[in-house]
Amino acid sequence: MAKWMVAAKKADFDKIAEKYHITPVLARIMRNRDIIGDGEIERFLHGDLKDLHDPFLMKDMELAAELILKKIQEKRSVRIIGDYDVDGICATYILLSGIRTLAGRVDTVIPHRMKDGYGLNESLVKDAGKDGIDTIITCDNGIAAGEQIRMAKEMGMTVVVTDHHEVPFEEQEGERRYLLPEADAVIDPKQPECLYPFKQICGTVVAAKLVQVLFEKSGFATSDPERYKGLMEEMLVFEALATVCDVMELKDENRIIVKKGLSLMAKTDNLGLKALIKVNGIEDRELSPYHAGFIIGPCMNATGRLDTAKRALALFEAEEWKEAVTIAGDLKSLNDSRKEMTEEGVKEAIDQVERKGLFKDRVLVIYLPDCHESLAGIIAGKVREKYGKPAFVLTKGEEGIKGSGRSIEAYNMYEEMTACKELFTRYGGHKMAAGLSLPEEGAVERFRKALNENCTLTEEDFEEIIHIDVPMPLAYADRSFIKELSLLEPFGVGNPKPLFARKNISVLSGRKLGKNRNVGKYRIADENNNCYDMIYFGDLEQFDDFLKNRCGEDRIRRLYEGGVRSGDIVIGIAYYPDLNYFGGRESIQIVMQNYC
Repeated sequence: MAKWMVAAKKADFDKIAEKYHITPVLARIMRNRDIIGDGEIERFLHGDLKDLHDPFLMKDMELAAELILKKIQEKRSVRIIGDYDVDGICATYILLSGIRTLAGRVDTVIPHRMKDGYGLNESLVKDAGKDGIDTIITCDNGIAAGEQIRMAKEMGMTVVVTDHHEVPFEEQEGERRYLLPEADAVIDPKQPECLYPFKQICGTVVAAKLVQVLFEKSGFATSDPERYKGLMEEMLVFEALATVCDVMELKDENRIIVKKGLSLMAKTDNLGLKALIKVNGIEDRELSPYHAGFIIGPCMNATGRLDTAKRALALFEAEEWKEAVTIAGDLKSLNDSRKEMTEEGVKEAIDQVERKGLFKDRVLVIYLPDCHESLAGIIAGKVREKYGKPAFVLTKGEEGIKGSGRSIEAYNMYEEMTACKELFTRYGGHKMAAGLSLPEEGAVERFRKALNENCTLTEEDFEEIIHIDVPMPLAYADRSFIKELSLLEPFGVGNPKPLFARKNISVLSGRKLGKNRNVGKYRIADENNNCYDMIYFGDLEQFDDFLKNRCGEDRIRRLYEGGVRSGDIVIGIAYYPDLNYFGGRESIQIVMQNYC
């Protein structure tokens, strides 16, 4: 069972509630997210575009803009080299559109995931030289491409790096020496000496900040203010999409970008994005981070995984509705294929864990030779969710074994891999995710043994922690409180939906919904016998087993066949309240997230 922990951060909640005209519960939720101080609270509740940080604070921003504007004036050829994920595609599109708006000679290259790998490589640099490219601009990559950038410089090219990833470093006598590439300008908020106050922005936001400075320094912002305003708003849509899909924390200006960008997304002028929204059947909805991260984003990522991300870029550049709908339909079909392939891969991975007894390992290493290598990370994430353990999924690549890992909070994947780095031909990543290459199949078992022999995880580390914001009676969750919770939106990483808890809840009746009968709908009663509808989207089989162990099989059968009396089945629930709209009626619905 998961361990429930109630947040116990202190503040004068009544005073905050009175000052900002909110309930003390909302004040407490904000404190749980470390939103403290008048300025921060005000920005969290009512932040607007005026609260976005000044792009000129970024190191090398002005230098980069001056360099690029000079190249535009001199009619030099500029090539943008992006990345094959949503962030890389959106960043590439924003830079391409921005430079074209200023009449620059510009083209783009998005590396092929399987042929080129991530970011700038020697082959792409040589191609740029052959094509007579004067200036390379990287986006969502470049900070770790020191050798490739040195090569481009030796070939006489100008290089501007725009990135948001960590700067590589080496330890010397206990001190870190940062290895910045020798580019003509490096824009990355994470580099040393950069004064930009918020470091957790994605590559698309960095690119958009550069385009904003280009527009301002070129005079375009003042010479055509209406068009400038429209383009800045359109950029916000892509910034919001990339911020969600690159799993950036929804704090500080990310929160403002996502809130404003998603509100503009449904009205976008971009034919490609409009078509992608339409083919997914979400054109008449208020778009949320869920739609961006789990519907639109995966369609774009699928093209980079199973085909080439150039297709997604072509979607955004489409100028005819027919072309936009055709490409959008192709991307949706690719994503549907990717989902099927992922489901098969997850099934095979779980079968292997069970059949070979790998579940006894503290770190799971699963070899699926025939799995498409681009799906390894997604499958590893699903395996980690099921077993609550760090998981690596390895596949047979053209040059040896390739794979991806997804971790748990207590396990620093990158550091643990560094401890056995002699096994890899290449590896990289961070605490929660990593990628690697092994020379041959025999290295798979050596890798599994090394990780598990070095592993210091304890049983406690595998225990799921459920963070409760407030223990709260269900009766408190009335319509006005549920509507007040919308002040906390958008929800996502760094700003999860608030979670409440209540014990002594009677489950009165239940039924299973959906094609696969994988959603539970229940009638419940609180300690005062007030009744509510409750829905559960989690593992129903596991929930039924929990109820059977507690109350017996006969009682659970009756629960689903007609109902039981109040007090027959009593549980504690971790929940959030929601409004359900059905048949023109609005009703309160309790969404169960966990139980005890």
